[in-house]
Amino acid sequence: MDTQCARPARSRAMSCPVALAAALALFNIAGCTEPARQQQPAFYRDLGAASAQVDAEAARATISAYRLNAGLGVLALDPALMQAAEEEARAMAAADKPAQAEAVKARLARGGQAGAEANLSAGYRRLAEAFSGWRDSPQHDRVMKTPKATRMGIATAYSPSSKYKVYWALIVAP
Repeated sequence: MDTQCARPARSRAMSCPVALAAALALFNIAGCTEPARQQQPAFYRDLGAASAQVDAEAARATISAYRLNAGLGVLALDPALMQAAEEEARAMAAADKPAQAEAVKARLARGGQAGAEANLSAGYRRLAEAFSGWRDSPQHDRVMKTPKATRMGIATAYSPSSKYKVYWALIVAP
């Protein structure tokens, strides 16, 4: 017996068709006999812990879909912008206060990232909350909808002693 699908090996192809395997993969279920796990989607995952990190790909997909709905292009994750966002989020958490976007943009321009825009915030514990807050703020919404942006970096940092707990940095650039 093939224990993976609880059927004889010769009939396994019929018991786990490609479509079912793809559907199981969508729901993060690894195999046929493995019980379905109720894992929190990245969009709603609580980031209020030292080990928690924003799912950059989920953020990229969410922001890109939002941009597409506005007639703008999708964004790609950029390693340099990811590093810059991570450094900024950590610095804000260490200082226990959000940074000023203009200062960050000037620092990015000096580092070769001319035209970069930044959303810097604190207090959102989930990607869903950060995205909604940015979307509902004209200034932050403008950053997500920067017309020439093609790349992005995003990061969070946790500060357990802070009233904000989670600091966010989103950087977009042409």
